[in-house]
Amino acid sequence: MATYIIGDLQGCFDELERLLNHIDYRPGQDQLWFVGDVINRGPKSLECLRFVKHACENDHAQMVLGNHDFHLLAAYAGLEKYLSKSDTIMPILESEDVDELVNWLRMQPLLVSHEVYDAVMVHAGIPPQWSIDQAKAYAKEAEYHLQNDDWQTFLREHLFGNQADRWCESLQGWQRIRYIVNAFVRMRYCDAEGKLDFQQKSSPEKYLKKMRKHQAVTAEDLKISDSMQPWFLWNTRKNRDTQIFFGHWSTLGAIDGYGIHATDTGCLWGGQLTAYELESKKRHCIDCPQQRKPKVKKPKPKNM
Repeated sequence: MATYIIGDLQGCFDELERLLNHIDYRPGQDQLWFVGDVINRGPKSLECLRFVKHACENDHAQMVLGNHDFHLLAAYAGLEKYLSKSDTIMPILESEDVDELVNWLRMQPLLVSHEVYDAVMVHAGIPPQWSIDQAKAYAKEAEYHLQNDDWQTFLREHLFGNQADRWCESLQGWQRIRYIVNAFVRMRYCDAEGKLDFQQKSSPEKYLKKMRKHQAVTAEDLKISDSMQPWFLWNTRKNRDTQIFFGHWSTLGAIDGYGIHATDTGCLWGGQLTAYELESKKRHCIDCPQQRKPKVKKPKPKNM
C-alpha cells in the first residue's frame, strides 16, 4: 500500500485523473491524502469535490480543509461579500447535491496524522510554538464549531478576520478560534512567537533566483526579515521531529527539508500537480496547462 500526498487541486480535475494514471493508483490499496483547496479557480471544482468525497467515504482518501474550501462553506452560509470573479464554485452551489456536499465538507478536519509514520498533513502550516499534540488539540477546538448545528452563524459572524494574529495560550473566545483556523489554512510567514504576516504571499527573491539557476538553497535565502520568515524555518519550532506535509504556498514550490514537505507546485498556474509517495519518499509530478494567470501588482506611482 502506498500513501500519496497530493497538492492543491483547485478544481483541476483532468490533471488529477492524469496524475492518478501516472502513479498507477490502486483504489482500495493505496491511500490519497489531499492537502486542501480541492476546489475553486480551476474549471472543474464540482468534479473534484465529488471525487474526493467519494474516495474519503470509501476509506480510500483523507483531506484537510484549506482556505478555498472555507470560502465555499462561507458562500453557502450566505457570506457573499468575499465572492470573486475568479471563483468557480457556482456549479457546486447550484448542484442538486450541494447540501450533501457542503455538509460532508464541513466535517473534514484541519489536521490528519498517519497511523504508522510520524507524519501529519495540514493545509498551510503549524505555528512554531505548537507541539504536534497541541496542534491536534487546537484543531479539534476549531472543528467543533464547524461541525455543530450552528456552524453557519460561526462562519458568518465570527470566523473571518486577521485578529488575533499572535498566539498565546490565554487567548479566549472567537479570537482564539480565529487564530487557530488562520494558522492552519492561511499561514506562510510568522515570527518566532507565531505572529502571522498576512501581507507577504510571495516566495523570497533569493530563493527564487537560486531555484532558477538550480543552486543550493539555504535557510537564509528564505527569510524576508530578521523577524519574519517561513513558519517552518524557526529553529525553536516545537514540531520539528514530525514530518509535516502542506500545500497552500504555490510560489514556494517543491521543498523537502527542515522536516516539511511543500506539495503545492502550482498546477492551477501552469506548474505541476504533485503526489508525494510517503513510503518511498518520492515525488511524482505531471505538467499542467495554465488555468489562471497570477495577478501582477502594478507599482505605485512615485510622488512628484
